[in-house]
Amino acid sequence: MEGAGGGGASRTCSRPPAAERWTGELVLASRSPQRRAILAQLAVRFVVDVPEVDELSEGEPRAVVLENALRKARAVAGELVLGVDTAVVCDGRAYGKPADRAEAEAGLRRLADREHRVLSAVALIGPAGRERTGLAVTTVRFRALSEALLAWYLDSGEWRERAGGYAIQGRGAALVEGIEGDYLNVVGLPVATLLGLAPELLGETG
Repeated sequence: MEGAGGGGASRTCSRPPAAERWTGELVLASRSPQRRAILAQLAVRFVVDVPEVDELSEGEPRAVVLENALRKARAVAGELVLGVDTAVVCDGRAYGKPADRAEAEAGLRRLADREHRVLSAVALIGPAGRERTGLAVTTVRFRALSEALLAWYLDSGEWRERAGGYAIQGRGAALVEGIEGDYLNVVGLPVATLLGLAPELLGETG
């Protein structure tokens, strides 16, 4: 996956001072069931508040996902609010959720038999409105896609509401040859980046 610059797998984040860390309930500003499942897997206490925002769709990929994550987090109230935005990047362009089957097919053909990158921006707004952000990048390599495999995947409908038009945790695993970096980033929530920003989510105080 390409377009974002940098190495094949990376994450950037900054930890808050101990005095500004939070101990309450996280507000997830997302409708994504994958993000909910990952937080539940970590036993993080959270509630969901789905934001209504206008998301950027054009621009430099890193800037786009960071801005969208912040817009989501800013759109809801809470002591600690989490916004996340994920995009698939290929040839310098970010691809979000396909509008229809034809767009999904075109996107998957573009990704076939090559590498692309999955970018996820994490935005946290904590006490006193302090904003923290982080970015994760994972390289994914697709297999060559036969017409039969492509039709099988498109017929499943799994491409709907998926950045880049595939879900690696589902049938989309059949499209993937390998990855370099955080698998959960490709699913939708880069845990290492999130915990780098907010270790207190797991009760860490150090």
